[in-house]
Amino acid sequence: MSARVNAQSGWLVAGREWLPVLLGLLFLYFPTFYGFATTIWQEDDYAHGPIILGVILWLIWNKRLTLLSAPVSPAIVPGIALLTMSLLFYVLGRSQGIGVLEIGALIPMLAGVLLAMRGTAVLRAFGFVLLFCAYLIPLPGVFVDGVTGPLKQYVSAIAEQLLYIAGYPIARNGVMLTIGQYQLLVADACSGINSMFSLSAIGLLYLYLMQRKRWLHNGLILASLLPIAFGANIVRVIILVLVTYRYGDSAGQGFIHRFSGMLMFVVALVVILMLDAILARVIKPPRAGQ
Repeated sequence: MSARVNAQSGWLVAGREWLPVLLGLLFLYFPTFYGFATTIWQEDDYAHGPIILGVILWLIWNKRLTLLSAPVSPAIVPGIALLTMSLLFYVLGRSQGIGVLEIGALIPMLAGVLLAMRGTAVLRAFGFVLLFCAYLIPLPGVFVDGVTGPLKQYVSAIAEQLLYIAGYPIARNGVMLTIGQYQLLVADACSGINSMFSLSAIGLLYLYLMQRKRWLHNGLILASLLPIAFGANIVRVIILVLVTYRYGDSAGQGFIHRFSGMLMFVVALVVILMLDAILARVIKPPRAGQ
């Protein structure tokens, strides 16, 4: 009975300790996330934002025992320094509408809190959570614009060649595909940059949850994420071209166009799972003591 009372008392003390931190983070970031939820997260390219945020909250909750009961060995000076720097980034990003700084400040802010209140051991335990927070940061427009153009060219060229080999009457002019009487423009959404970004988040989370012991296994999965996302995007374009060719432009631009994005992720995830299963058979986990 006394052990239960002591445990409950310890949880209450820890809860009171972390409550001001929670309220402070809510005060800062509730307006930020609400703003993103009503603007950028409603776009197809950034629809993964709420999912990423939900995963981060789940990861933190999953590590709540570490957070509340770990031995206290605070590193106050570096923690305060990180907090100060992150608050400056946040204020600058919030006041100037720079989402990269506004969201990006969350990472050093959380790191500073963990250092100041618990120390380096807990910071290391939350390393993956902090890394995963980077997927909340919207890709800079300059980077997206610079990468989207070449990716669209590659996607449209490979899709054209595959369909031509399959015997379809298709031609290409830049990112414009002509098949039969129809012309299709490979849009920015079909370039794959944002799908690569979100799929890499899913792949990284999958590796974290699977806890593979071999670095070679993990490295091969990580290295395959971007090529898999690129290939899945080619499959998406081919499906849209074939649907348009067979059933008309209205079919290609209707439900199938929206559904193809989900199909692309399913294809990519299936390939990742198959590759992981193959590597698990080929690359054996280390024996105890190795």
